[in-house]
Amino acid sequence: MKLSRVKLMGIFFLAVILAVPAWAARTDAYSALPGTLNYVEGQVAIGDETLNAKSIGSAQLQPGQTLTTANGKAEMLLTPGVFLRLDSNSSVKMISPGLIDTRVALPQGRAMIEVAEFHPQNNLQVTADGATARLLKTGLYDFDAAGDQFRVFDGKAVVQQGDQQITVKGGHEVDLSPDVKLKAKGFDKKALAGDDLYRWSSLRSSYLAEANVDAARVYVANGWYGPGWFGGGWYWDPWFGGYTFIPGSGILYSPFGWGFYSPLLVYRSPFFYSGHYYRTFGPGYRSPYVGMRPGFRGPAGGFHGGGGAPRGFGEPGGGFHGGVGRR
Repeated sequence: MKLSRVKLMGIFFLAVILAVPAWAARTDAYSALPGTLNYVEGQVAIGDETLNAKSIGSAQLQPGQTLTTANGKAEMLLTPGVFLRLDSNSSVKMISPGLIDTRVALPQGRAMIEVAEFHPQNNLQVTADGATARLLKTGLYDFDAAGDQFRVFDGKAVVQQGDQQITVKGGHEVDLSPDVKLKAKGFDKKALAGDDLYRWSSLRSSYLAEANVDAARVYVANGWYGPGWFGGGWYWDPWFGGYTFIPGSGILYSPFGWGFYSPLLVYRSPFFYSGHYYRTFGPGYRSPYVGMRPGFRGPAGGFHGGGGAPRGFGEPGGGFHGGVGRR
């Protein structure tokens, strides 16, 4: 007896669901929303709730709530491919956690935002010292509420403060003091590359790139996308105890030069065959990416986002590639 088309489709989708690897139970690209905690160290809290390693992936900053650090640091996810890293003794308040309207405020301290993927539909805004910066491109952005500074290492942003508006491009900073006229001026990237938050952000970026390779290869089957693949977005990797970003297609390079591979190109990663094992990120852990020459040649050579990558590491001389997969 012939099965109806509806029954056949039902059987097909049931088979796909049952075929999803057990470890991938939390890899749904839609399971991590803007405001999701992705890493914590030291003293971190949302309101009166103290956060720890068990909060990663489950704690989410809701509108009106504030994430604070005291002698600690935290990493929070925004839109897919965008990471907010909060420095010690700092706080960030969620204004709007929408995927196409993502707005936060920095009441105190400092935060660095890494944007590895950006779409024209994204509305990424950060308010600090009475000024609002709208991020317009992939890149690396530094907000210092304590020092009244906004820096663009790479990328482009429009800063609005009262009736003043200015466009800030890579390699430029703006003084956000309320009694100072907005004016972009160059700054020394090389001098800030040794900064604690910068180095920590680069290290976190390398860990997430390693997690990307570990997770992306799970979604390849017979040369095509495998079971459990929902398109580009955030995917949970239990071996790293956090979410990583997997682009929908191509290879994306973070502002620090680390590669984020889509499933069909993950075989090009130098660590494609390294195998699964748990990473604790405790004292003594060292990402295999650290020590490699990343695509980013360093502040002395300019911020290239992939240019000068080593042989076998993504697409040499690429910059930001592909990754326009659906969310």
